[in-house]
Amino acid sequence: MLTQLSIKNFALIDSLQVEFDKGLTIITGETGAGKSILLGGLALILGKRADLSSLKDKSRKCVIEAEFSIKKYKLKNFFAAKDLDYDHDTIVRREILPSGKSRAFVNDVPVRLDVLNALGDQLIDIHSQHQTLQLTDNQFQFQVIDILANVSEEVNSFREVLKNYQFTQKELRNIREEQAALEKEHDYNMFLLKELEEAKLEGLILADLEAQYERLNNAEDIKTNLSTSEQILSDEQVGVLNLLSELQVASGKLSEIAPEFQQLAERIKSSYIELDDIYNEIINLQGEVSFDPALFEEISGKLQKIFDLQKKHNVLTVEELLSIQTELSEKASVSENIDAVIQGKEKELQELSKELQQIAKIIHKKRSQGIPTLVQQLENMLAMLGMPNARFEIKVHIGNQFHANGMDDLQFLFSANKGGSFNELKKAASGGELSRVMLCIKAILSKYMQLPTIMFDEIDTGVSGEVANKMAKIMQQMSKSMQVFSITHLPQIAAKGKQHFKVYKQDVNEVTTTQLKQLHAEERVQEIAQMLSGAKISDSALANAKELLQS
Repeated sequence: MLTQLSIKNFALIDSLQVEFDKGLTIITGETGAGKSILLGGLALILGKRADLSSLKDKSRKCVIEAEFSIKKYKLKNFFAAKDLDYDHDTIVRREILPSGKSRAFVNDVPVRLDVLNALGDQLIDIHSQHQTLQLTDNQFQFQVIDILANVSEEVNSFREVLKNYQFTQKELRNIREEQAALEKEHDYNMFLLKELEEAKLEGLILADLEAQYERLNNAEDIKTNLSTSEQILSDEQVGVLNLLSELQVASGKLSEIAPEFQQLAERIKSSYIELDDIYNEIINLQGEVSFDPALFEEISGKLQKIFDLQKKHNVLTVEELLSIQTELSEKASVSENIDAVIQGKEKELQELSKELQQIAKIIHKKRSQGIPTLVQQLENMLAMLGMPNARFEIKVHIGNQFHANGMDDLQFLFSANKGGSFNELKKAASGGELSRVMLCIKAILSKYMQLPTIMFDEIDTGVSGEVANKMAKIMQQMSKSMQVFSITHLPQIAAKGKQHFKVYKQDVNEVTTTQLKQLHAEERVQEIAQMLSGAKISDSALANAKELLQS
């Protein structure tokens, strides 16, 4: 529950610090006194976005701090899930800097606004007149039914499976789009793949093929040059080998005359042997060189095919062509196998759909069982609040669509008068009737939910007299199990509070500020009497105020 609230430099509040107790707390004040400012400060603590206009003095930062006693409310798991430091007395602080930036802290640890918002949902339920309009919203109506039907576990399971179902649907859409694109490209891709496969590029070394082409293309020149080389070496009169043979004989004679010529003779002999080996190699090569027109045409065609493919695919190497061939082969494989993939995804969707329908049936059954309890409690409580003929007709039936919370479609109909026809709440109930319905719903939900604090902002709009008294008693009953705040203009409700605070404006040094003070016994009598009779308090109003406080 909320135990302390401190507000500094916010709107018309210069500095305010107040402590709250359990039970029913009443907040009153004239219109425009600043009750909305108090709610605005609390809203910032609960994660609402802030702006620079919130600052009273724009040269100083605004600080709003609230302390909550949460020992009894089993929030340790929530704190752990949000990576927050848990403390039985948790302090939430919000700062708005003169620059316009804001910061949030939980137990002095900085937190993001989404985390603060989630924590706020666990700490306080601020019920405003705007929230009363939510009563006509189908989603809110489902939330009410689901709390009484105790289907939170099933709804969470449904949402998890639905998430998988929607993800699989998206996958299937993408695969089908891919299939359509592949079908458009398939024939052309297969043509390109066939071209590459026919070129037989695997294991091919382009440099070797080009060298073979050059040998065939220049076969006659090669033979001519080899023949010339043979003649130079073997001519009987001027051949290099014959001349070198004569040189070898001469050097041999020199080595016999003088030993110093021995090395020279050996070198000349070695040269003769090497050149003779070259001569024999040339003779062998001449036998191997021949022009094969068919082979030349084959190699020439293969090279031209490779060069054409390189140009076509805008690459420079055979390796790049092979990479493209692999890619096209994979696309062809995907295209051929994609029907099987689609069938697998469709089967997966069918299984998930069956699982969703099974969970939805359980949710529907539990909702159907819980609705009569909700209707009975609502009608009984509304009878206490001056609506004895109020009737509800709440029905759920399973539709064909998957919603976020199941497959049910909801009819939440209301009739305020005896014999009246049932209609939607927003059409069948007045503003005052909606307020009473909402109070009843909150009272019923408080039995099933463990919410530390609820704050009603003028939920008594449109009611008066004995109905207001009954509403106050409902709030009193609720305050036995939770902390309840009521911002009210009705004396019947104000008199039922365990503690009573007054919001008022005060001019100090020609500056208007909003103040909040706790009223003691005599001050409460004066405040309630003023609420009964206006600015001029009569003796009868004082007597009536005392009677209300004692009842």
